[in-house]
Amino acid sequence: MQPLAARAASLTDQVAASIRAAVRAGTLRPGQLYSAYQLADRLRVSRSPVREALMRLAETGMVEFERNRGFRIVIPQPRDIAEVAHLRLLLEVPAAQRAATAATPELVTELRAELAEMQRAAANRDETLFMRHDQRLHDLILGAAGNTRLLKLIDGLRDTTRYLGASTAEVSRTLQAICAEHEPVIDAIAAADPDAAGQAMSRHVTNTGQLLVAQAVAEAALDGDPGHIDPEQLWAQVVG
Repeated sequence: MQPLAARAASLTDQVAASIRAAVRAGTLRPGQLYSAYQLADRLRVSRSPVREALMRLAETGMVEFERNRGFRIVIPQPRDIAEVAHLRLLLEVPAAQRAATAATPELVTELRAELAEMQRAAANRDETLFMRHDQRLHDLILGAAGNTRLLKLIDGLRDTTRYLGASTAEVSRTLQAICAEHEPVIDAIAAADPDAAGQAMSRHVTNTGQLLVAQAVAEAALDGDPGHIDPEQLWAQVVG
């Protein structure tokens, strides 16, 4: 984690972004206890923006406080992941439909460029770069829907799982397979077909969510969790 410099963005936003990046890079690990004072020293900022950033992350479920001790990055449980996927379905499917009704040639060009970068990263087995372009592609679709709050909300939902290491990439599906799921979404947006765009996005988010839930259940069993959870039943309970 590098020291932060005062910029136009608020220090609180910068701290939150730095924490998320550190979790993604493995510098901050789920389950371990950390101190807000340590973070402030490492980032060379006052404790106030660090506390505010941690409070924001706690609201998303990414951080959990321990009184007079510090905070931990929270490991998402199977039901947490199913609930995040449900929210994404409720929000991203209509967003894809709206993007298809408002698509411009420039948007389609940008989407195809991001997909090409994803394919290039997949060929090089560069998961970090791949996920960066994956997020950019989704952000373009959400941005085309014309709702910046929606974009930030869904980014937070994706953070809840992805930044904590919950990823299907090269675990239950290949990077190439993830690319393939995005192609029909882009094709439908390019064709200005909102129904097809919504259906393609629904298939992509549903598949991602179901695989993540199954992985989380399997990992809980490996960690010695005595409770038996059926991934399909859990998905049906939460998502329907």
